[in-house]
Amino acid sequence: MRILQVSASDGGGGAHKIGYALFRGYRSRGHTSAMAVGTRTTHDPDVHLIPASVPDSGRFARRVAARLLRPLARRSPALQPVRRALLSPHPVAYLRSRAKGREFFDYPGSRALLELAGFTPDLVHLHNLHNEYFDLRSLTALTARVPTALTLHDEWTYTGHCAYTMGIENWRSGCVSCPDLAIHPAIQRDATHENWLAKKAIYEGSRLYVSAPSRWLLERAEQSVLAAGAVNFRLIPNGVDQQVFRPAEQAAARELLGLPRDHLILLFTANAMQRNPFKDYETVAAAAESVAFALRDRQLLLIALGDDGPARRLENAELRFVPYEKLPERVAAYYQAADVYLHAANADTFPTTVLEALSVGLPVVATAVGGIHEQVRSLEGAPGSWTGAAEGPETATGVLVGAHDAAGMATATAALLGDDDLRTRLGRNAADDASPRFGLNGQLDSTLAWYAETIEDWRSWRHGPA
Repeated sequence: MRILQVSASDGGGGAHKIGYALFRGYRSRGHTSAMAVGTRTTHDPDVHLIPASVPDSGRFARRVAARLLRPLARRSPALQPVRRALLSPHPVAYLRSRAKGREFFDYPGSRALLELAGFTPDLVHLHNLHNEYFDLRSLTALTARVPTALTLHDEWTYTGHCAYTMGIENWRSGCVSCPDLAIHPAIQRDATHENWLAKKAIYEGSRLYVSAPSRWLLERAEQSVLAAGAVNFRLIPNGVDQQVFRPAEQAAARELLGLPRDHLILLFTANAMQRNPFKDYETVAAAAESVAFALRDRQLLLIALGDDGPARRLENAELRFVPYEKLPERVAAYYQAADVYLHAANADTFPTTVLEALSVGLPVVATAVGGIHEQVRSLEGAPGSWTGAAEGPETATGVLVGAHDAAGMATATAALLGDDDLRTRLGRNAADDASPRFGLNGQLDSTLAWYAETIEDWRSWRHGPA
């Protein structure tokens, strides 16, 4: 096949990481694979920058100004729209839309997607479209010209502005009177209903084949305005490279990373976790502090991988920040060095970090938010666990607790750290369960099969039965 992935970037985590992994995976299997991105971070010749409507010289100057403004915008959120405007093809129009609370779609370069790769794709696969690089209005023309798949990584496609609804259900009835305009991507005034109507009109004129990695997100999308433009919906769980994220000797991993051999080590991984509104670092930190108090006779280390900050010392524990790590092998080593992986979120779809932990054979204690309960098989009767589905020690891979339940997370974690045999059993279960369910090769197989069906269906619609 000739496949074009479209994503906000070819670097970083989350949706960006998944789109880039698919692009490289298809190429390694002999398919003609390319990627079109809003921000290019690699030098891969098959990754193409979606063009802006301003000359390159002007674009460069704006990017430099935006980069200089970034630290000020972090301290003063009011400057953030100005910084984003500098990166927009039409800064004045962008600021006017922002002032009205309207989402800005005027990114004309995205209309030239099919000319970027040097070949005519058999299928275009879209990922997150809300990072201010893609004209959503181009979907109507694009889906008429080529089979177009869309993988959801969050809820933005069917809301009036937010990437996650955070328990607000207005999206079901038109996003009227949004109670929280500050949820990312934030807007200045409540034009959420107008934004929702604009998306509805776009989808009604489009023909999309939609997938999601979790049933939680898929079912919500099926009930949303997106359904007006969806030919069908497909559940395809994300996967990770299990040649990298695999079980390994804990002592060797700790030696590689310079970590103490005699400490109990907890791990939480998230990019910019202290500033990320969808992660819940506070619950993890509070849980780790409680675990340290409960296990006062042991030395405890919580590693917060993916952020910067000063270490925090307790009597018998340390909370240590480790900056974002690009090398997958070193990321895998942190999982392999840990005893338990902790994950707490305010909103989450199907976090890759949980899949990485399970794949290396690391038990997971996580809050049951979004699609996380589809990843972790919770231990029945575990102290602090949630009231949902649970399994016996023969198949359980960790413990799920309630959202924001730091006490439950601490109790469950302390119980696992205090029972070496149980922890080893859950870790072995995790690796065995992740191998068939969450491997990158399995995701590639499922997605390629979906592509083939999509292309056949689209051609039948466009040209009639063969």
